[in-house]
Amino acid sequence: MTHLGDLEIFARVVSTGSMSAAGRALGFSAAVISKRIKRLEDRLGTRLLQRTTRQISMTEAGQGFYDRVLGILAGLEEAEAYASGRSSQVRGTLRISAPTSFGRLHIAPHLTGFMKDHPDLKLHIVLTDDFTDIVAEGFDLAIRIGELSDSSLVARRLAPVRRLLCAAPSYVASHGTPKDIGELASHICLPAHNNDNWKLEGPEGNLSYRPEGPLVTNSSEIIREAVIAGAGIALRSTWDIGRELRDGRLVQVLPQWEGSHRLTLSAVYPSRQFLPAKVRMFIDYLAALYGPVPYWEQ
Repeated sequence: MTHLGDLEIFARVVSTGSMSAAGRALGFSAAVISKRIKRLEDRLGTRLLQRTTRQISMTEAGQGFYDRVLGILAGLEEAEAYASGRSSQVRGTLRISAPTSFGRLHIAPHLTGFMKDHPDLKLHIVLTDDFTDIVAEGFDLAIRIGELSDSSLVARRLAPVRRLLCAAPSYVASHGTPKDIGELASHICLPAHNNDNWKLEGPEGNLSYRPEGPLVTNSSEIIREAVIAGAGIALRSTWDIGRELRDGRLVQVLPQWEGSHRLTLSAVYPSRQFLPAKVRMFIDYLAALYGPVPYWEQ
């Protein structure tokens, strides 16, 4: 019978990518962690991890073992919470990945209430606009904005995402407004920070438009500030510029054209038979906060 503590150590080594980091998280020395991993491998009769001086990677057997260990540990956590009757008193650490701007605007301001309700739970939130492999990088869940594709992850829709073309009144006063989609070519457009095409839906159906403009950046927030300052026309989400639309600092242009209606705000997490209570509670908290008509649309 494999010692359950060895399973937790193995999972933590994989999620952190190093034995020393796993040791710091669990309160053991790197030497103890290494000895426990070797004991686990000896018991199983197979190598789980490839070790070099610079990194640790999983073998094929290790990957399959890890996928199954996650389900075991999640099930134990859920069973313990159920049996002890403390499902509202979760403990441990919840690792979350979220988009940079959305996390700053619509997650960070609302954390106080959740942390107050769960004082024994530690939140570890990483904001990034890069695609995160939540299993390989040890996250419990990720908040994602986009069209969900088929994958091994489970997704729960939190809110719709609406994108529209907008510009500052100062830009409109200087350059006018386009009357149809073809006139965008004669306007200053601000491409997305990731240089994606604008996926639009309008009277002529679906359209993928390639904006050309003088500003290139890897920061979505630079595009946001530039459009507010009157630099050009941009395609932005209402969660990002709802306040500016309401107070008149931005106006919608070409209202007959908007971003793809298939975009959603979702929480994604590894496919597990038992969802850990800490993950379920955080997702429920966000779902109740945003609702079917999120507050930034009201």
